[in-house]
Amino acid sequence: MSQRKLHVKTGDNVKVISGKDKGKEGKVLEAYPSSERVLVEGVNMVKKHAKPTQANPQGGILNQEAPVHVSNVMPIDPKTSEPTRVGFKEENGKKVRIAKKSGEALD
Repeated sequence: MSQRKLHVKTGDNVKVISGKDKGKEGKVLEAYPSSERVLVEGVNMVKKHAKPTQANPQGGILNQEAPVHVSNVMPIDPKTSEPTRVGFKEENGKKVRIAKKSGEALD
């Protein structure tokens, strides 16, 4: 599988645009470019069965996030709070990610 660059980074605020969690917003906790997936806070919650360990002596069923495909999320425009596509602009010799809707910097 070819590894391509993702349009979102860790720490970005994103909105889910398709799937069972459509409409939910959250922060990107981790990005996995090799599988083109991102882990978004509070999105795609799954139940994980954990054996008792020293860290968790009780064990039991835990709720945690599972990665979603990067094509199902869009960054949120800081100005309008709506989902937007990502563009690039050069400022002071540095490449900066911008929101296509408002032209505001995403970083």
